[in-house]
Amino acid sequence: MTLSLKGIIPALITPMTEDESVDETGLRTLVDRLVDAGVHGLFVLGTNGEFISLSEEEKLRIARITVDQAKGRVPVIAGTGAYATRDVVALNRKMEDVGVDAVSVITPYFNGATQAELFTHYKQIAASTALPVMLYTIPAKAGITLTIDTVRKLADIPNIRGIKDSGGDFDRLLQLINLRRDDFAVFTGTDSMILWTLIAGGDGAVAATTNAVPAVVMSIWNQFQAGNIPAARAAQESLRALRDAFALGTLPVVLKTAAEMLGMPAGPARAPARPLDAKAREQLAQALSIYRPA
Repeated sequence: MTLSLKGIIPALITPMTEDESVDETGLRTLVDRLVDAGVHGLFVLGTNGEFISLSEEEKLRIARITVDQAKGRVPVIAGTGAYATRDVVALNRKMEDVGVDAVSVITPYFNGATQAELFTHYKQIAASTALPVMLYTIPAKAGITLTIDTVRKLADIPNIRGIKDSGGDFDRLLQLINLRRDDFAVFTGTDSMILWTLIAGGDGAVAATTNAVPAVVMSIWNQFQAGNIPAARAAQESLRALRDAFALGTLPVVLKTAAEMLGMPAGPARAPARPLDAKAREQLAQALSIYRPA
């Protein structure tokens, strides 16, 4: 497959059974439903995929199932980030054997790192794999980000092919879009900014809300491509109800509960994240009413 990084790429949740085991049947169903909805790729093992709670064995299994079920219909991007450079390098080698089309590497989290250290981290990772690498910044969770200057230098490394920026800072996103080229894509990871990213010249979104409301998210892209900005904006605005509901619980409990309520396979999030209480479930159900057929 010639890798094309563009469009709407869902950041997949990891469906689980009631005992918090990976739900293979649910994952295969989720892959098929998202591909049938017209998505342009599948991003597994991201923040909403609960990568921090999964063992390496589980990560490889999830990637293997996704690649198998995608059957080459869309590219599969696997999150392989870790704090230690050597751990990312090792997992990437295993992901090559699994057959993913690209890897996404979150900035090293918790302990902090200088920009020089971050540059060396990514340079060594890129040099150790033949796979395309997508940078991933989410400063609210990781505690650090890549500066525009560091991204500019990393973009010159041939197999660093793009960035998913989940900082929610539109001015920063505009600066990143100024760096985009045919071989370096810029995605927003903030679902409330999908349309504005496209209007500004970005390549698309790695959008977790697609798990629950794929038709809505795809409508933003499809209407934008058709030149119908008012319809695209209406679809973008309709995502607000789900996005606002995220405050009802711990990530990704609300998203998984919403997906389940709307008929998608999800299951629980792993402990210590806990299910929503009855009041929060009722509030979420009310928020989701706009997405149900009249």
